[in-house]
Amino acid sequence: MSAAVSIRAVHKHFGALHALNDVSLEVPRGSFFGMLGPNGAGKSTLINIMSGLVKADTGSVAIMGHDVVGAYRQSRHALGVVPQELVYDPFFTVREILVLQSGYFGHGRENHAWIDELLETLTLSDKADTNLHNLSGGMKRRVLIAQALVHKPEVVVLDEPTAGVDVELRQALWHFTKRLHNDGRTILLTTHYLEEAEALCEQIAVLNRGQVVAVDSKQALLARCPYRTLHLTVDRADVTLPDAIQSLVVETLGNSITLRLHKTDDPIGDVLKAVQVAGLEVIDLSIEEAGLEEVFLALTGQPPEVAL
Repeated sequence: MSAAVSIRAVHKHFGALHALNDVSLEVPRGSFFGMLGPNGAGKSTLINIMSGLVKADTGSVAIMGHDVVGAYRQSRHALGVVPQELVYDPFFTVREILVLQSGYFGHGRENHAWIDELLETLTLSDKADTNLHNLSGGMKRRVLIAQALVHKPEVVVLDEPTAGVDVELRQALWHFTKRLHNDGRTILLTTHYLEEAEALCEQIAVLNRGQVVAVDSKQALLARCPYRTLHLTVDRADVTLPDAIQSLVVETLGNSITLRLHKTDDPIGDVLKAVQVAGLEVIDLSIEEAGLEEVFLALTGQPPEVAL
């Protein structure tokens, strides 16, 4: 069985800028796949090549086994892209733009039932006859999702779908996205919020400066960071910790102590025993495992705030 998305040895230049440098990547069918990277990593260029908006200099890209150049009709039909920009046509109502988009892919009246289902699922039914210009930003984003799905694509690309939306809409979008995934669609997600990728994605690729620097399961990527954070609240703040423990401290605030522990070299039991020997009583503690933010920083050398 071919991959949902197959990218092989892709190069793309924009003048002197080598935007994509020998990028090879496969997105398994039915997966929830994350693509992360800082600004300028090449993610948008790669998505544009997948959707036919940009042509690679060399290499190949296929969607559900269909080459995006040689079999462009089939590849376009298999792909739906939700862009990060709010692009809309102010001359149409919600229903009209969905019917028009449906027609681009050869669908007629037989697809109207699916359009009605999209409107209902995305809470757009009461806005169906509203001009797009008069919708809120959140509603426009729902329309973009409906447009990407109106031709029933097997692969759905979500390019920062929750950027700038409120918490309620974010939760609604992820609920709908999970439903799409459970229905068998392949989801490819780029997001500025690394906690979203950590919560949703099964596999993740990290791009940096036009190259793929990591592709692995989420669990395997998280395992690359062998550290955990231990937060302690002790009964007082005027005691000096032993040197062996002090070297692990990353922050002290009053009677709160934060330590960074190596998962194998710094057993939590030994740390707690040393704290007690120092004459401190532990009132509260919590353990925080390393997340994608630490892995991202280690792979790209850039903080997650500038991701995407």
